[in-house]
Amino acid sequence: MLPDHLKGLNLRPSGLKTVEGRTINIWEFSPPTDPALLDSWALHFRRQYCSDQELPELLCGTGMTTEQYLNAYIFPDRTKSPGPSIRSGDFAEFLISDYLEFMLNLWVPREKYAEKASNNESVKGVDIIGFHQLDSATPTARDALYAFEVKASLSGSNYGGQLQNAVNDGSNDQHIRLAVTLNATKRRFLREGKALEVSRISRFQDPADNPYTYLSGAVAVLCNTAFNEEELAKTLANDHSNAAALCLMVVRSDLQMQLVHELYERACK
Repeated sequence: MLPDHLKGLNLRPSGLKTVEGRTINIWEFSPPTDPALLDSWALHFRRQYCSDQELPELLCGTGMTTEQYLNAYIFPDRTKSPGPSIRSGDFAEFLISDYLEFMLNLWVPREKYAEKASNNESVKGVDIIGFHQLDSATPTARDALYAFEVKASLSGSNYGGQLQNAVNDGSNDQHIRLAVTLNATKRRFLREGKALEVSRISRFQDPADNPYTYLSGAVAVLCNTAFNEEELAKTLANDHSNAAALCLMVVRSDLQMQLVHELYERACK
């Protein structure tokens, strides 16, 4: 079922052609304004950092309120650098993870956000991995792994090359970074005692003996002031290590960091 906050995400009928002749899919995003929908969206945010089950135990002994604890230890800082940029990046990854899970019907593990050593840091490795399996018990060559890199500008007055940066980051040491990400994800599930999820990750760790379709994505999530079609069209992707199976995507929206901060505030309630 499509979450309410994703109902404003729509593909523009006409894409944008790059100088290399590739198509950039342009998505227009109109975030919700209804307070109840924002509260629901904010709860979805918080659960990726901290589950309902563990929050009371984490609060125990701290003497803190929920708001104090989440802002001190869990959420990226609102004002202290690099907190705001981490908030922006996490927001963009959550949005694209939702797109992959709820619009493309992939399995998208999200546990990495709950295991940050510091609230003001990004998690290393591939930004987002998603999986498509026809049968989780029987591997087939039609199974697919999606590896997406996401960059964001939600407060900039000019385009800063976010899509090109996503292409570059997704290409550099791609197979090493993917292997590291798969291993880290598998270890998290192993520690949580989730045998099925461990098995599902294992299926994708040896493509030589267990082949599958490998798809890459480069995404820029941009506010309107940072959206520049002329500059986006200059994105070069033909040298990407998975160029034949690379999707270029831009999400354009009138959202700003003010809304992102509001979501984090609502998530503390």
